[in-house]
Amino acid sequence: MTTRNKEAADQRKLELRASDILDPNNQIGVKLRSLYAAVQEEAIPDRFLDLLEKLDHAEMMASAKMAE
Repeated sequence: MTTRNKEAADQRKLELRASDILDPNNQIGVKLRSLYAAVQEEAIPDRFLDLLEKLDHAEMMASAKMAE
């Protein structure tokens, strides 16, 4: 790639970035992706895990009663 072509490609990338930054839909998307990534990395609270275990136990008990 010649220097002139490279400069033109770089300029197009900069223009795209500028339009992306100014686009409110893109900004919303970026923030939502950031929020989703942060939530994904959070640990599951112990209380929630306890509730899930109780639910599993209750479901097993109910299915055992149905089998009788």
